Amino acid sequence: MLLSLVIPVLNEEQTLPITLGRLREVLRDVRWEVIFVDDGSTDSTPEMIERIAAEDAGVKLIRLSRNFGHQTAITAGLDFAEGDAVVVMDADLQDPPELLPRMLALCEQGYDLVSPQRVLRESDTPFKRWSAGLYYQLMARMADQKLTPQVGDFRLYSRRGVQVMRSLREQHRYMRGLAAWCGLREIVIPYERQPRAAGYTHYSLWKMIRFAWTGISSFSAFPLRLSIAVGCVLGLIGFTYLFIVLVLAMAGSNLVRGWASLIALQCIFSGIILLALGAIGDYVARVYEESKGRPLYVVAEARNLPVHAMRVPRAVILCDSRPFSASDGGFAVPQTSVSAEADSEGRDRACERPGIIS
Repeated sequence: MLLSLVIPVLNEEQTLPITLGRLREVLRDVRWEVIFVDDGSTDSTPEMIERIAAEDAGVKLIRLSRNFGHQTAITAGLDFAEGDAVVVMDADLQDPPELLPRMLALCEQGYDLVSPQRVLRESDTPFKRWSAGLYYQLMARMADQKLTPQVGDFRLYSRRGVQVMRSLREQHRYMRGLAAWCGLREIVIPYERQPRAAGYTHYSLWKMIRFAWTGISSFSAFPLRLSIAVGCVLGLIGFTYLFIVLVLAMAGSNLVRGWASLIALQCIFSGIILLALGAIGDYVARVYEESKGRPLYVVAEARNLPVHAMRVPRAVILCDSRPFSASDGGFAVPQTSVSAEADSEGRDRACERPGIIS
């Protein structure tokens, strides 16, 4: 069995040597490959991976043309992974590689998804732990498909699981929700989340909020239903207040004193209306973006991957790839010629791979 590791990276030059060292130590008795998906790094991360790939054909690189986002980088890695089992993990070693043999053993027992669950998050800040707990509680109540709490993108997919994930090509991607939507046989194993091996996180608070909203809006219409409910309640309050005003007017009361409350109610109603319109507008915008059918990502460079034989749905591949040679100078060089026999063999392989259109 071949194990493929998909690791999206963004400015991880400090963690890469540590990560590869841990992987080689843990997977000494396993056939494996690692696909690093560079998501627009501005440091020496891609050059470092290419130097390693020059010595080890099992180390592969997909370099995207710009930063497309963590979830899209995961998608690109899954599209090109050749393994019988595929594990998605981060390069910061907060997801311990020591779990990989156990996850692989469970996959061999017939599970399509092996999902490590964080039982301890002592390495995270109190705010991160609190916000994560709140988010999973909200998703448990709002999402159409129930998500397993405290399970992130660190997950093993069987070949069947990869087939399903490759077929889901929506623009706004929330991989945890897509994995839950598949309905495949899943097992959850607990683990303790580790601190970063080096460097710092590139997920700012704003990115976390956007990611949370993507999860909610992609798998639930609850915000729209909530705006209807809130509108009904506030409308009832408004009519009740109007009735009270009429009664007071007929009783001869001085209504000037109610000016402040009237303005307050007007502000509340206006705010709720704008909030509801904003939620509806965001859903409409997502439909509009999906209707354009743009590619999910653009591959600018590749290393040790037969991308010349692949045509991936909703993806653009601007380069061919061949094994590294010293004359390349450390960068991917487009392959200008491919023999007819090799091209035919590669395309046959591509046709056999689920999720790949030749």
